[in-house]
Amino acid sequence: MMASSWDGSGSQSDDSLLFDRLHIEPMYDAFVCPLTKQVMRDPVTLENGQTFEREAIERWFKECRESGRKLLCPLTLQELKSTELNPSMALRNTIEEWTARNEAAQLDMARRSLNSGSPENETLQALKYVQYICKRSRSNKHTIRQAGLIPMIVDMLKNNSRKIRCRALETLRIVAEEDDENKEMLAEGDIVRTIVKFLNNELPKEREEAVSLLYELSKSETICEKIGSINGAILILVGMTSSNSEDLSTVEKADKTLENLEKFENNVKQMAENGRLKPLLTQLLEGPPETKLAMAGYLGELVLNNDVKVLVARTVGPSLINIMKSGNMKSREAALKALNQISCEPSAKFLIEAGILSPLVNDLFAVGPNQLPTRLKEVSATVLASVVNSGEDFDSIPFGPNDQTLVSEDIVHNLLHLISNTGPAIECQLLQVLVGLTNSQTTVVSVVAAIKSSGATISLVQFIEAPQKDLRVASIKLLKNLSPNMGQELADALRGSVGQLGSLIRVISENTGITEEQAAAVGLLADLPERDLGLTRQLLDDGAFQMVISRVIAIKKGEIIGSRFTTPFLEGLVRILARVTYVLGDEPDALALCRDHNLAALFIELLQTNGLDNVQMISATALENLSLQSQSLTKLPELPSLSVCASIFTCFGKQQVITGMCRIHRGVCSLKETFCLLEGQTVRKLIALLDHTNVKVVEAALAALSTLIEDGVVIEQGVLVLCEAEGVQPILDVLLEKRTENLRRRAVWAVERLLRTDDIAYVVSGDQNVSTALVDAFQHGDYRTRQIAERALKHVDKIPNFSGIFPNVKTS
Repeated sequence: MMASSWDGSGSQSDDSLLFDRLHIEPMYDAFVCPLTKQVMRDPVTLENGQTFEREAIERWFKECRESGRKLLCPLTLQELKSTELNPSMALRNTIEEWTARNEAAQLDMARRSLNSGSPENETLQALKYVQYICKRSRSNKHTIRQAGLIPMIVDMLKNNSRKIRCRALETLRIVAEEDDENKEMLAEGDIVRTIVKFLNNELPKEREEAVSLLYELSKSETICEKIGSINGAILILVGMTSSNSEDLSTVEKADKTLENLEKFENNVKQMAENGRLKPLLTQLLEGPPETKLAMAGYLGELVLNNDVKVLVARTVGPSLINIMKSGNMKSREAALKALNQISCEPSAKFLIEAGILSPLVNDLFAVGPNQLPTRLKEVSATVLASVVNSGEDFDSIPFGPNDQTLVSEDIVHNLLHLISNTGPAIECQLLQVLVGLTNSQTTVVSVVAAIKSSGATISLVQFIEAPQKDLRVASIKLLKNLSPNMGQELADALRGSVGQLGSLIRVISENTGITEEQAAAVGLLADLPERDLGLTRQLLDDGAFQMVISRVIAIKKGEIIGSRFTTPFLEGLVRILARVTYVLGDEPDALALCRDHNLAALFIELLQTNGLDNVQMISATALENLSLQSQSLTKLPELPSLSVCASIFTCFGKQQVITGMCRIHRGVCSLKETFCLLEGQTVRKLIALLDHTNVKVVEAALAALSTLIEDGVVIEQGVLVLCEAEGVQPILDVLLEKRTENLRRRAVWAVERLLRTDDIAYVVSGDQNVSTALVDAFQHGDYRTRQIAERALKHVDKIPNFSGIFPNVKTS
């Protein structure tokens, strides 16, 4: 008879045909169980002399009893009196000897086929046979190892045939199952590294077999450590667990492999580094003290994205805060560094709810034996800065036994004291804390009050000259936040100091694109009181305005690389530049600057910067300031004197005709020299802004246009200019919209001036909407607005003029 099949079934397999050419001892019928049709391992004999496999005949008897049938011999169908089973020891020994000789011969054949020169089919059959005999008996795995087949199977992993590589992986898994010695042999050399490489294979089947083998090997602690030491192994496994393209079985095996690898802290660290944080967090929460310390230390070294930081803060934030409060110095350090890694804007809320503020503040302000060393105070300051810059409402978050807040006066005083008495690193972070507290309108007032009461303004201004860039940037950002609420104090400090103002100008003038520091420096200067003549004079002396002009022009031309700070930077530059228009009457150098650089034309160009409302508003305001100076800057030309005859006899002299006169200012005007708005299509551009959605822009544009009909100019001509530019109706529309009280006040004033012209008054008198708007202003406006509205209503005969009856009553 032929040998039993290679795949373990009762029928001969095609895989075994290859080995038929080699001599194998014949298999006798007595070796085969009549029930299973397979070679028996534990033969037993019945009372009638028939022999069966013990397990098979016992199952037969059980089925007979359960079905109520008589106990019959399954082969002869004779009824049995007894179910006693007598072991056939002689037959068993014979079978075992035959099996051993047969397997030895077959293993020898397999060994010959396990080499790179064998045909693919022979190698596949050999590997299949190894699997078969390993499944038959655990003792055979020892035989495989003793026969030196394991290294030969490992060599098959380098075969060019994908089928052979895949079956080799499968065979090694079966060889290693429940056999620690075989696992240890596979841990030698670079075998595990070779297996790991298959995890990245393009063939799903090879990846599946590789991860199954790796899972089997990971049941050994020694190999767990080795797998973790292979570069990229854990990263690949973590990636497989989150893959949507892998087979579910592959994902499951990868996950179980990682669970086995968690026995070693270094593996846990690597998993965390590669996005699998749960093992680390679990051990940090549930592990013994030394493990918690190690996990906190690992967490402090990780770089996490914000979403992960939120997850970690919610999971272990309270535990870390408890360690920071009650642990020894080593534990506090590990907890602090871990909190430093997970503190950010999204996670701050959870850390605050967990009570992080009180221990952080205590660590910063504590003195004595329990105080933190300076390097850890820097970490505490960094964590506090991260938490505070989250945008939470810190004036409503109490902490500590006295329910203080971070903007309580004594807390801010202590922060200011630390800022003045520590090193640059801590100073920088504490300044960032104050930056965060002054980002909110609800807390900045309290911080400003504390700074004023502590007299710390000068100290804060001095940081502008700090050599450390981070420290300088933090200080400028803080001063920028403070400037709207203490602009005059900061202006006084900058004027009275040596170097700080120049340092700000140097920061702004740096030609390095547009940085956060530059945007903050520009914003700081822009927020200082625009009518501070002393500060403006100093800026003129330092050449700041020429630099600002060049930067504005460069941005307009696209010569400066844009960034997220471009818009606030340009807005700040324009606000700084507009300062000179507030002091033209008091500072000749400011007037010369405006003329030399034709600033009126530049502001007109900036009016058309669509999308930048603040730039348009500031530019319109600057044009208003410039236009108000036109009256004093425009001079009548001197007329040539008449001859004696002409002076006596008028017939000898012609009337002098003066050309080039400004119809509004009655002199020679120009945009560059006298800032007359009749030049450069300015009027039409300002009128176009009256339809702007931003009410501040409308107010500024209307104020600039109003300079054309101010007292001191030829109002009739100013009105005519507005008519020619089709500006009357837009001004009336502003009155009708009633968007703000200030805008209504300005609109009522302008409309009253327009109505002094009879033709306009006649037309408007028929517009019930305008009359209603004027009546509403007369009834509900402030005292000044009501006076002006009353005069406007008289122009359209809505209120009678009693001046003829009561000549001494003044109406203006």
